[in-house]
Amino acid sequence: MASSFLSPAQTKLIDFSDTCKSQTHLFKLQGGFSLKRKNVKVTIGKGIRCSATPSVPPAWPGTVPVDDLTKATVTWNGPKPISIIGSTGSIGSKTLSIVAEHSDKFRVVALAAGSNFSLLAEQAKQFKPQLISLRNESLVGELKEALAGADYMPEIVVGEQGTDAVASHPDAAMMVSCIVGCAGLKPTVAAIKAGKNISLVNKETLIAGAPFILPLAHKHNVKIVPADSEHAAIFQCIQGWPEGALRRLILTASGGAFRDLPVEKLKDVKAESINHPLLSLGKKVTIDTATLFNKGLEVIEAHYLFGIDYDNIEILIHREGIINSMVEAKDSSVLAQLTLPDMRIPTIYTLSWPERIDCSEITWPRLDLAKIGSFTFKEPDNKKYPSMDLCYAAGRAGGTMTGVISAANEKAVQLFIEDKISYLDLFKVVEKTCEKHQSELVASPSLEEILHYDLWARDYAESLTSSLAVV
Repeated sequence: MASSFLSPAQTKLIDFSDTCKSQTHLFKLQGGFSLKRKNVKVTIGKGIRCSATPSVPPAWPGTVPVDDLTKATVTWNGPKPISIIGSTGSIGSKTLSIVAEHSDKFRVVALAAGSNFSLLAEQAKQFKPQLISLRNESLVGELKEALAGADYMPEIVVGEQGTDAVASHPDAAMMVSCIVGCAGLKPTVAAIKAGKNISLVNKETLIAGAPFILPLAHKHNVKIVPADSEHAAIFQCIQGWPEGALRRLILTASGGAFRDLPVEKLKDVKAESINHPLLSLGKKVTIDTATLFNKGLEVIEAHYLFGIDYDNIEILIHREGIINSMVEAKDSSVLAQLTLPDMRIPTIYTLSWPERIDCSEITWPRLDLAKIGSFTFKEPDNKKYPSMDLCYAAGRAGGTMTGVISAANEKAVQLFIEDKISYLDLFKVVEKTCEKHQSELVASPSLEEILHYDLWARDYAESLTSSLAVV
């Protein structure tokens, strides 16, 4: 069994190299970070002693209580006011398409983007927010020029200060976090301190920031509602469950671009050949689905969201992509949440929660199970997906390790896209970065420490390219 986390006052010896080394990897990792996903006593580092990770209060400890459902039903004078950070990205744009279609239900009061000033200007003209922000301060002139002649001019605030202002806008009832990476942490903190409920798309908020973010959310009585399909599925399934009823979580995965490729051929794959079997996604996310790092990191996020031990969170290959997740109760009943592969569906649910909105069958096609015909399920192959062992081990280590593995993966994917490392070296970069971090792991990190080790992991991962460079 996996070891339970000790109290902050306790310490334990951590050792990856001498215990429970996985023998099922495609290649032998040189460090000691790869562990089996279940039935292991997790330790970290050769002879290193550090404080074990204290318990982090989950956002939803195995249930969404009926009281919370009642309290969340709030009326506004008109449509629900929301702010969006990362509005020009894929999910941000989809969120705005929901607002456009359901303008009687939602209205936008503030928008924040990174560098895409032209799209932000178009969004501002269409949705007329009170405030907009561009993180890249050097492009504010272009933004103002793009807005010239508009019949409505919002307030503009640039840089990190502007993003925080959008996230914590006084008129917003909910902040939708679509921004990518650890750039979403500080604005999320600002939103929580301002008492805004969070519709959470950004993974790093919990994967890296949970030890700081979740206690803060509890302190300010802020609800974090998951908006990615897997965790939104679990969130929906456990509505009103009695405390202690949840036994197991099952996260489904498509298997990615190489689910049918023989393991022996993975050494030759290139970034440009990777396409998701079901969806049109960005290059980074598409590669994450191929390596299954996306699902491994979602296991960490699920642990923080729902408080379930890692031994009771499983990954299952489901080629059709219809079942988003499943939950098992202690009486062995299993509930599944099904949708067509469409990120708008979990997004509109988080925006309207706990209500349900009537959607057009023309723009929101209904699920036809007879047309699909059948479902298939398969246990993921550790030889093809060594990312799983790495993520489970990082999750059990806790503290800053979960942010480090996320950042190291992001950098490794970038290096692979740039053809600086091979596909298989991507796993090695992540493993070596996590192994290096063992001696500096912080069990209960501050926000500054989380951000520091995010940057450190990226720099260290990049430093490994000279020894792993593609020939």
